[in-house]
Amino acid sequence: MGGTGIAMDEREAASALRWWLEAGVDIATQEIPRNWFDRATPPAPLEEPVEHAPVPATLDEFTAWLAGPQGPLASQRSKSVSPSGAVGAEVMLLSEPPTRDELASGSPIGGDASALMERMLAAIGMAGQAYNANLACFHSPGARLTDKELKACGEAARRHVALAEPKRLLLLGDAPCRAVLGKPLLQARGHVHKVEGVRTVATFHPRQLLKRPSDKALAWKDLLLLTEEAL
Repeated sequence: MGGTGIAMDEREAASALRWWLEAGVDIATQEIPRNWFDRATPPAPLEEPVEHAPVPATLDEFTAWLAGPQGPLASQRSKSVSPSGAVGAEVMLLSEPPTRDELASGSPIGGDASALMERMLAAIGMAGQAYNANLACFHSPGARLTDKELKACGEAARRHVALAEPKRLLLLGDAPCRAVLGKPLLQARGHVHKVEGVRTVATFHPRQLLKRPSDKALAWKDLLLLTEEAL
């Protein structure tokens, strides 16, 4: 055992093997010969960090971003619906992505649902005092929001709330609750939440109330919870 002209018994071989291991040599032999005089290939330089577009600093810049190709649900098949209302409104309405009818009307809530929402606001003394927006400005026909899209929409929605600075926030429907609060509507209802420091309550979308008038009593309780002063 050993190299040419060098005889090693079993004890010497074991001693040499222990020395190799203590020296940091993991294996005594390898299938491919190694050139010990060859310099190691230097590691590849680290990639330059990707520079993301700056977060919009104003509400006007944000709404333009939201409706543009950077928006969370933007696609070639989608159209945009811009939010409406003033900064610092009494309440911000954040509803589900627009339907085809709402896209046609250009309003975050369209048709009979819009009229019902106005009556609901009038009942709590906030008629004409709402900032009205969708969870996202886009709708892809036939598409259902994935977890990834919900997360992106939720991040955008929280930024939207921070820039719009409403006194209260009303989440309308299941998708806004999942995106912003991380829970479905049925779990979010009946509780006061905080989103960007704003008092937040969840309730049914007016479209749902038109389909199930029996839920109007529950929605009324949600509106009363929204208007209560924080303790």
